[in-house]
Amino acid sequence: MNFGKVITAMVTPFDQTGEIDFEATRELVNYLIANGSDGLVVAGTTGESPTLTHHEKLKLFKFVVKAAGGRVPIIAGTGSNNTKESVELTKQAEAAGVDAIMLVAPYYNKPSQEGMYQHFRTIAENTSLPVMLYNIPGRSVVNIDPETIIRLSKIKNIVSVKEASGNLDHTAEIISHTSEDFSVYTGEDSLTLPTLAIGGTGIVSVSSHIIGNEMQEMIEHFYNGKVTDAAVIHRQILPVMQALFAAPNPTAVKEALNRIGIRVGGVRLPLIPLSEAEQEALSKVIAAYERKEVSGY
Repeated sequence: MNFGKVITAMVTPFDQTGEIDFEATRELVNYLIANGSDGLVVAGTTGESPTLTHHEKLKLFKFVVKAAGGRVPIIAGTGSNNTKESVELTKQAEAAGVDAIMLVAPYYNKPSQEGMYQHFRTIAENTSLPVMLYNIPGRSVVNIDPETIIRLSKIKNIVSVKEASGNLDHTAEIISHTSEDFSVYTGEDSLTLPTLAIGGTGIVSVSSHIIGNEMQEMIEHFYNGKVTDAAVIHRQILPVMQALFAAPNPTAVKEALNRIGIRVGGVRLPLIPLSEAEQEALSKVIAAYERKEVSGY
């Protein structure tokens, strides 16, 4: 299943008291759809899912579905390291009207490959929704091996993977041994173009909050055979991507959004705001990009 080329892993806006700001969420959804997002992931890593309660996630799913109004697919982050809890949240997300779910690799309890297979299969069997797997060993410690992803792809409603291991060899192996209708997205913004080059579908992105239209333009050039032009854009936007990950995500992207007038508030503990030095470094990169003073031009 193809959810589009650029899917944004949406931040969760908070108000001054640290509660979800739903009016700001509505504004953010409209902004993202207008600025290059083909789909939205809600309550993923960038949405600070570890600090959202079960109840908050459900409210957010329902609200974003309504705010999007069918304009783009809404993918709910319902995965965790608790299979039973994930099944329950997935069922409730389906009732809330989301279009698909994303299931992160079980973190902390370090299951085996067979344990992960059984985990994902159990959740998938309890929903009719399309399932996107999410491999991010840098956060979950465990890596979903290509062989396990290929095996899981044979389950009817497991239709996609967000591959954020940074290993292009593994990505290529998955693409080579899954069906043509199984979509493979990178979760690494800087690997968008390389992933497309080996046959991937697109990107589940953080940077698209700021440079979504530019990422779409790069992808369009690639598919139109203008590979050199696509490479130029890649080099142009790479410093922005790097700057948005210079601090624990989504601290920097929230700061950048606030600076351009898209109010999303701060982050919840244990994350903390950018230091003055980090704010200054981010501002310099964004300003240089806006002036076109980055490599590639």
